[in-house]
Amino acid sequence: MWKDRIGAFISERLSAKLDKLADDDPRRAEVLAQHEPTVWLADAARRVAQIQAVTHSLKPIHPDARGTNLYVEPSALPSLAELGSHALGQQFVGDVVGNAAALDVYKLLKLEVNGRSLLAALLAQDAEAMAALHADPAQAQALRDAFVSLTQPRAEGPSSHTLAKQLYWLTGSDACAEADYTLLAPLYATSLAHAVHAQVQEDRFGDANKAARQARREQKAHDGVFHDYPGLAVQNMGGTKPQNISQLNSERRGMNYLLSSLPPRWEASAVRMPVHAESVFDRLFIARPEVRRTLRALRQFLESEPEANLATRQRREALLDTLLDELVALAAELQQLLPPGWTCDDERFAKLDYEQKLWLDPLRAERPEEAQFARDWLWMDWPSAIGKSFATWLNDQLRGKLPVGDAEAREWKKELLTDGDGFKQQLRELRDKLDAPHYIPIRKTHEELMALREQNP
Repeated sequence: MWKDRIGAFISERLSAKLDKLADDDPRRAEVLAQHEPTVWLADAARRVAQIQAVTHSLKPIHPDARGTNLYVEPSALPSLAELGSHALGQQFVGDVVGNAAALDVYKLLKLEVNGRSLLAALLAQDAEAMAALHADPAQAQALRDAFVSLTQPRAEGPSSHTLAKQLYWLTGSDACAEADYTLLAPLYATSLAHAVHAQVQEDRFGDANKAARQARREQKAHDGVFHDYPGLAVQNMGGTKPQNISQLNSERRGMNYLLSSLPPRWEASAVRMPVHAESVFDRLFIARPEVRRTLRALRQFLESEPEANLATRQRREALLDTLLDELVALAAELQQLLPPGWTCDDERFAKLDYEQKLWLDPLRAERPEEAQFARDWLWMDWPSAIGKSFATWLNDQLRGKLPVGDAEAREWKKELLTDGDGFKQQLRELRDKLDAPHYIPIRKTHEELMALREQNP
């Protein structure tokens, strides 16, 4: 089978040459002699030194670079979780670099019988493939050795070039010691690039994807899969002579796809969270623009020593109401946009005051494993603690030129806890959601509370 396949290949090349010559052209005899199978194979074995089979090439790095190229079958590479040439397995296409005039030799070696290339058969010392090269076993072995040398590096040892990329990679522990670095010379994974190109081409222009794209455009149901590559870029190699880079690059007309690797665009979170904070009053609340503006206006107003009249009280209450509205809005954002249990599922919120967890994560009480949390929420001690925290925070913001103290703190706390359209309304809605009573239970002493908790662990 191999002998017939090789003979047909040489005959095709002979026919192409003869078609260009007249019947009485004296060069016909020379061409016929050159295409005798034994003669042509011997010449091909000589010319094979001008090219090299590769899976990883230096030419795409820089067309004028001279150095080591590698031919490594993907199945021989270590298996990694990341995508790489190893993922190709046995289904890969080798590339060839070198003198473009000798590429016909590589086309010979790419001939297939039963899905196996001639090169692969010769590498495996296939007896039938070797017999097809020459009737004399010694001559056949010599031809085989010449052809398979296509896969070996042409230089005596690994070499790089001034136009090639080089990278010092730290392999030791001392970044200041030259001996702890290894010099890497990256090569272009040309076989992998060819496989990616083939897949992307099929996904973009194949009939199946065209039908899926049409259905998507017309918003119709479709049982296929639609493939899309956003941000896809194309790198052209070789200019008007892509064959100068490699055979596969020539087959792609120099086209090499680059998948988008742009970093994600930063989008601010829809809600700011009390990360590593003991209280939302530490940084989160004051970070709200309206809170800062209102606080500045309240401080300036009180520092102006306004007269003690109705207008002054109404102005102060209006500014305070704005702060309370912002506080209620902050709580609503955290309660509605974050999943129940966020205060216990993420260690970033471990430091948050327990009373504020009860306030900001109320639906955590619905979890079966949070029975104690539910009981603590229903005791309704925590609203008073939130009022105290708010009052302390506001006093701290106003303290300086203003003589604020316990009396003012009690007033701020009272304003929050009696805010009928804000804080109290939010509590009423939460009680409805948790099917809890609307009244606040009578306060118990600390000892009574501890005794009850011991009875109901």
